[in-house]
Amino acid sequence: MGGIIKTRTGMLSAAVLLGAIALPAAGAPGAAAVPANIYVDNAAAAHCSNAGTGLQDQPFCTVQAAADASLPGQTVHIATGTYPEQVSITKSGTAAAPITFTGDVSEWGSIQDAAIIGSYEATGGTARALSVTNAEHIRIKDLNFDAVDEGVHVEGSKDVSVINGTVAGAQSVALRVTGASEDVTLGKFNLWANSGAGVAVEAGARRTVVTGNSLNANVRGISVTDAPNTVIVGNSVYSHCQDGIVLAGTSPNATIENNVVTTDNYSGTSDGCAATTRVMVEAASVPGTKTDYNVINTSNGEQAYNWSGTKYANRAAFTTATGQGARDVFADPTVPNEGDRHAKPLPTVDSADENAPGMLTTDVYRTAALDDPITPNTGTGSGYRDRGAEEMGNLGSVYTPAGPTRVLDTRDGTGAPKGLLNSWMDVQLGGKAGVPAAGVTAVTLNVTVTGSTGAGYLKVFAAGTGSLSSVLNWTAGETIANLVTVPVSEDGKVTFEYFGAGMGAHVIADVEGYYSAKGSVFHETSPARALDTRDGTGAPKGAVKAGGTVNLQVTGAKGVPASGVTAVTLNVTVTGSTGQGFLTVYPHGQARPTASNINWPAGKTIANLVTVPVVDGKVALYVAGGGNTTQVIADVAGYFDATGHNTYRSYFTERLMDTREPTTDGCTDKTRPASAIPAGGTLEITNCLPWVTGLTLNVTVTQPGAGGFLTVYPSGQARPLASNLNWNAGETIPNAVVVKVGKGGKVAFYNGSTKPIHLVVDQFGYQAV
Repeated sequence: MGGIIKTRTGMLSAAVLLGAIALPAAGAPGAAAVPANIYVDNAAAAHCSNAGTGLQDQPFCTVQAAADASLPGQTVHIATGTYPEQVSITKSGTAAAPITFTGDVSEWGSIQDAAIIGSYEATGGTARALSVTNAEHIRIKDLNFDAVDEGVHVEGSKDVSVINGTVAGAQSVALRVTGASEDVTLGKFNLWANSGAGVAVEAGARRTVVTGNSLNANVRGISVTDAPNTVIVGNSVYSHCQDGIVLAGTSPNATIENNVVTTDNYSGTSDGCAATTRVMVEAASVPGTKTDYNVINTSNGEQAYNWSGTKYANRAAFTTATGQGARDVFADPTVPNEGDRHAKPLPTVDSADENAPGMLTTDVYRTAALDDPITPNTGTGSGYRDRGAEEMGNLGSVYTPAGPTRVLDTRDGTGAPKGLLNSWMDVQLGGKAGVPAAGVTAVTLNVTVTGSTGAGYLKVFAAGTGSLSSVLNWTAGETIANLVTVPVSEDGKVTFEYFGAGMGAHVIADVEGYYSAKGSVFHETSPARALDTRDGTGAPKGAVKAGGTVNLQVTGAKGVPASGVTAVTLNVTVTGSTGQGFLTVYPHGQARPTASNINWPAGKTIANLVTVPVVDGKVALYVAGGGNTTQVIADVAGYFDATGHNTYRSYFTERLMDTREPTTDGCTDKTRPASAIPAGGTLEITNCLPWVTGLTLNVTVTQPGAGGFLTVYPSGQARPLASNLNWNAGETIPNAVVVKVGKGGKVAFYNGSTKPIHLVVDQFGYQAV
């Protein structure tokens, strides 16, 4: 989404007001309707004409023709393409009806797809791609500029904003403001490898705002000369042995906040760097100027500040002498590898002054502020705005237990219309069952299918997306459940899609918890048996009677700490049942919810993954079944608490392995031929991202020749006494698995059957530092 840009509008003189072009009043006698939009498109298929109306059915061929024809209140839409011209804007809008020039960029589109004005490659080159001269109330956005000399030049103009674009390779200045211009905003530009300054604000300019720009490998970053009241906020200035931000001459009453000033992303000698300064403020520019909340890197020997002729190498000396920069950070802001976000402290993250003048609502890539779940919020306002032009992404989420609470039951109309599901439906989860209405990245659901009239399978995914993977498979009439951690759409919805024979199936879903910026951190453990009523592990030996509850101590053993634990993840298995029934796992000491985690017919051995809040170090397992008995087994897979810095990254489902087909390893590019896992055999899958600590998987066994079990565990460790799936001969059955990655980033899958099996492994997300 684009930022909302607020600019200070200069007062117009009476002469200007009298000379302004006025639109005829709607309905006035003889008044012709003025179109709100005019268009530019030089593609052959557009049949453009500079002599036409500029309407959509016959657009102008050049931007200049549209600029000459534009009237106050109109928007000039410039289609994607290259316009090798020097555009001069001299006409004015009004404060209430500015003239807007915009490229065609969708909400999720890249600025790289927008129109290019000017051409470095044209004969002789375009000296200046676009200029605004003696004009007022102009809005320019979503455009790229390609020129030999200057990208954008604003002179003698007032109330002009130039937002979201690129300039690369200009030999003079990428963006220039000069000549008595007032209230000009330059924001969200990528300025790359320009031979002069990235931004130059020159003599006579007043109240210029330079905000949210990324400047890389320019000779000088931001240069201000004899231009008072300049605001420089939220920029990232990457320069090698060059001055970063300079206030020269008489440029008082400036604001320099939330900027990142560092070396560029290119290697090179450090010779001469000591002669340059990251932030320079000359003596006549000091009065009324404020600098703070900046991140400054002097790793190549540069001076941090030159303030009124005195150089300072560290923040403490600078602050003591000037009273400025108390919240500056002198550090290397380099971002760790993708995904490896929390390997070291990040000085830019969640630490900006949100109340600084000129701050935009989105970053240079149109990304809204993201709250890092690990880094403390130390900024003003919301506390989690980042310093610099780029909002740190891929931060992951942490978990909040919530439930179990029923949010969907098509048998009685809970959460969706009553009746069998035989196609697809969207279910609202945001704002329900303890799940916040906004800020949620994923939800954990226990999904159950029952009452099916034929065999089938179910997919669950964020509304508006899709999935290649099923989460449940069943035969006619079977009741079966599986835990699903699934992303949610921006409006908090999840889609359930049915595939199968017959009239459909009933679908039930219970919320177990959700992922967002606030919550608990997950710690994977090696699988460990915490409960087995067959031999007395964790509870008295003997089958549990229907109506009975096992209160299981989960803290202080099996890799789970003795205190501070908010939730635990268990793989729970029932076996040896004398009749049908269901199992509910819930927080110890709390009222038993209307929810179930496992359903079974007599004699069935079946497992399901469960994440449940921990109270007093315990969880409760309730068995229902009309006088029947069953054995209950639980293996610890991990726990949640407030320590550590792992976060969960959810994304669209990725198929890692299907032994029925040749599968190429994305890490080694080696292809495994289609073949079953033999009896007693082990298959390994490799994760090649070094920052990943654990995987969230949906694992399906199909075409087994005999009954058996599957154990998933970290490679390089002894196979534990634990299981993740159990099956009968010929059965297709899935289960969610959370597993710690082992030696070499590998995870092992052991076939505990006397016959071969085929295995399908889908990844729903991962844990990473």
